[in-house]
Amino acid sequence: MRPAAAPVGTGPRLGLVLAACCLGQFMNVLDASVVNVALPAIAGDLHFDRHHLQLVNNAYTVVVCGFLLLGGRLADLFGQRRIFLAGVGLFTLASAVGGLADSPATLILARAFQGLGAAVMAPATLTVLGTTFTRPEARAKAFGWWSGVSGAAGAVGVLAGGAITEWLSWRWTLLINVPIGLVLFATVRWVVPPGRHRDGPRPRLDIPGAVTVTFGLMALVCAVAEAHTYGWTSAAVLTPLVGGAALLALFVLIQARFARHPLVPLDVFRIRSVAAANLVAFFGVAALFSTFYFFTLLLQQVLGYSPVRTGLSYLPLSVGIALGGWGVSALVPRTGPRPVLLTGLTLSCLGLLWLARADADAGYAVDLLGPVLLLGFGMGAVLNATTNAATAGLPAHQAGLGSGLLNTTRQLGSALGLVTLAALSAHRIDQASSPGPVPSAHALASGYDLALTGAAAFAAISLLAALAVPGRGRGRDKRERG
Repeated sequence: MRPAAAPVGTGPRLGLVLAACCLGQFMNVLDASVVNVALPAIAGDLHFDRHHLQLVNNAYTVVVCGFLLLGGRLADLFGQRRIFLAGVGLFTLASAVGGLADSPATLILARAFQGLGAAVMAPATLTVLGTTFTRPEARAKAFGWWSGVSGAAGAVGVLAGGAITEWLSWRWTLLINVPIGLVLFATVRWVVPPGRHRDGPRPRLDIPGAVTVTFGLMALVCAVAEAHTYGWTSAAVLTPLVGGAALLALFVLIQARFARHPLVPLDVFRIRSVAAANLVAFFGVAALFSTFYFFTLLLQQVLGYSPVRTGLSYLPLSVGIALGGWGVSALVPRTGPRPVLLTGLTLSCLGLLWLARADADAGYAVDLLGPVLLLGFGMGAVLNATTNAATAGLPAHQAGLGSGLLNTTRQLGSALGLVTLAALSAHRIDQASSPGPVPSAHALASGYDLALTGAAAFAAISLLAALAVPGRGRGRDKRERG
């Protein structure tokens, strides 16, 4: 029996629910990028060894990706408001500890606990939206705002990180979360409904499945994160890679044969909209978030932009993503997600191919603004439609499962896409460089352009996957077996 959504009132109250979910997701995504610009300042202040500096980001990314599925399921089992509050509280406390850290170990540990808070909070935001906004038009609009904020936050993080580091201190890239988190905690406690569950006793948490998938995903992402530094054939990469693959294989076996209440019922992948949308999300996010990285390098290392100017250059991308996500909200209920996905991914491919033509003499207005706007609007539309498609065929008591799956897919796509394109870019730069310790601007531009071409290829694969998304009226509020 499908339960009704808990009533939350109308008008301003619903607006506050939407604002709380968007702010929670904004904090999650922002924190994955805002610290990037501050890494040199962090290294100098806390005396990081250069081989360990990457752990400031990897500790966050690995823990987020490992715990997302479990975080999504917890919202289904223990109530969306309770889990949302737990995630916000942990994230805020860890931000305070990280901002006041006086040693590398303290900062890395704080970043890991930030990741745990984010892994609990991110699926909860999407679960709350899916169970609160039940009418298709309102649901699409809510997902539009959430998707626009989610995509734009990555670009805004570059601007915020540059400005905070240059004008204040790297510590405020973390401490800024504390007042925001306190406001968010109070808002969630006041306006977010607790959620309802199916009749009868609550299913027990699948502990063996939770342990194997969490540590399997953490090991896999850890291997990917270390590959750029140590190489794919090193023990530092192969050991977690093989171990992670074995744990994930064991997880699938537990879900299929042994779990009475599986963490991820495998028949969820027989819902065509869910399976196809997650495939679209994997390659689409691989394209988008890899672009954040290489576009930043292009601006700073090739064109000589300062951190603040680099951040300002991201504003059109942020605006495009927000407008794309919000602008298609009225279209998705009428046309279904597939036409929006196909259009958005086509625009994204064209924008990335155009951006990949930039060289050491590129001007922003002539060579960069146009492709950035195309990519931003296209990806904003894609993020909205993907969120709709990934949750359309699931009953309310599995909303957290769908949210966790989608967020996990996005994190994996981001990690695997970046390391793949980074390897291609580094190889091209080595080939194009003349003898000497420092590559020329033209060699760097050649490598980054190849990476952006690879991002366009990811977007093209995502476009092909979008053809499998059900058309209008198929799979809406029902399971479509494919």
